[in-house]
Amino acid sequence: MLPAAVQLLAFALALTGLLGIVAATLLPSWKVSAPAWSGAMSPVSRMQGLWMDCVWYGAGIFSCTMKTSALSLPPYLQATRAAMVLTCMVSVFGLCLASLGLKCTRWGGGPRAKGHTAMAAGGCFVLASGLCLGPASWFTREVIGAFLTSDLPDSSKFQPGVAVCVTFLSAGFLLAGGVIFCLSCPGGGTGRPDPDSSVDPDWFLLHQRLRAGSPSVRCPTGRGPERERGKPAPAIRDSYSWQEYV
Repeated sequence: MLPAAVQLLAFALALTGLLGIVAATLLPSWKVSAPAWSGAMSPVSRMQGLWMDCVWYGAGIFSCTMKTSALSLPPYLQATRAAMVLTCMVSVFGLCLASLGLKCTRWGGGPRAKGHTAMAAGGCFVLASGLCLGPASWFTREVIGAFLTSDLPDSSKFQPGVAVCVTFLSAGFLLAGGVIFCLSCPGGGTGRPDPDSSVDPDWFLLHQRLRAGSPSVRCPTGRGPERERGKPAPAIRDSYSWQEYV
């Protein structure tokens, strides 16, 4: 598994990405118009988001209108809405798994179980990154295409806003954190017991030597399954011969 410091870095990157995705989902600046100074009560700048449209007037007045009808929205906007909500949900689930897979926490099982949990958290972060990158790219393409093909004056055209930049940046943080967590693979089985398991390591080594065909094996005194069950250890001879087990 990766060191605890690297896992904490990945957790911080994923948390930063989640906060950025939440902020971008709520911001009204997905599409912004060029500023136009014409009067005190004339619209200076217009912004359109996923949930509301806002207008900033020259006198310093800021007015927003909620988008109440989802069916009247264009398909790319509906897809971006759904994708951003799903991204937030998958990212929160990934953070819950990541908190269980961190080596510095005491919950989540042994090192091998933590490794698998960390890999699952990394998969969630990578999935969340893809969920927001696709619709955000579609949204940006539609806005730029409408800006280049429209015959309206530049003051009436819209261009990608700050929320789009925050979305792409947050998706990068989620992707980086997810890739780091995916590298927390515990590796293949080595045939050795888990350090947190209840198997006595001395008896495990004895069993391994017997399977390897060692002619004489020393047995630890006072160790064994009887002691694990609270029973007194039987009298054990100093050495065992391999022929006695055939």
